[in-house]
Amino acid sequence: MKYFKLNSGMSLPCLGFGPGVLYPITYEAHDRTLSLLQKIYEKYKRYQQKNIYIDSVTWAINNGYTLIDYASAYQREDLVREGIRRSGVLPSSLILTERISNSAQIEHCVRESFFASIEKLGVQKVNILMFHFPITNVFIGTYKEMLQLKKEGYCDILGVANCNIHHLEEIIKETGDIPEINQIEVHPLFTQKPLLEYCQKKGILVEAYTPLARMDDRLFRIPILIDIARRHRKKMTQIILRWHIQNGVIPVFRSMSSERQMENMDIFDFELSQEEMKIIDSFNINSRLRFDPDNYDMYL
Repeated sequence: MKYFKLNSGMSLPCLGFGPGVLYPITYEAHDRTLSLLQKIYEKYKRYQQKNIYIDSVTWAINNGYTLIDYASAYQREDLVREGIRRSGVLPSSLILTERISNSAQIEHCVRESFFASIEKLGVQKVNILMFHFPITNVFIGTYKEMLQLKKEGYCDILGVANCNIHHLEEIIKETGDIPEINQIEVHPLFTQKPLLEYCQKKGILVEAYTPLARMDDRLFRIPILIDIARRHRKKMTQIILRWHIQNGVIPVFRSMSSERQMENMDIFDFELSQEEMKIIDSFNINSRLRFDPDNYDMYL
């Protein structure tokens, strides 16, 4: 595993695992159109879904991932906690990320939300604390509260997520503090080069979510990417993860498969050439696949 050093001197592994949202299988218990057998089956599917989520966390840790990315908006601290417990690894041996939800920012309950979430996770502090999105007219106040939580010893590293250059500049101007991490959407279809360059100049480490572009066909059917993968005897996903790392970016991915998690780790026995890096950079079409931080109204 390769590590990236932060401005504070701390180091982070160059791959992160994020279990993400557990999309619920829901049904109305009083729905008369469902038979008893159907309701039992729906409950069984929900049970299985939770177990797969827990297993994915356990497998990731046992497969060597120590950077575990979580957000309180997902409301699945109980499953993450159980996954860590089953792994047999102490939480203190992991690098845990927590994010302040949008709703906690809007409702001005950052501290209450933070403490409630880490209690559910079964920890007394986290390593990395971020906010989920820079909510207009609120995120500066949120960041100031995060600074206080760090001062009190409840986190080691302050970061942000989904911040564009103007958000970062406002944080720096209003607080005098430079976030150590900015987690944003980055992938070959959306390289965000100006933002990456700005962060690198400021010493802000970038983490990439949606690093594999959600397996978008527009990327994975590009003949030259297929050729690069064949040349290195690797899968295209491994090539893209390697591209992130050589760009100085930490890809944070989600996988419910232990085999895929191990496959994603198998990227340290080769290196992309400068020409190959430029070719993958050229795939950019500024295609954002997730939410735009400047036009975002989801209450999470």
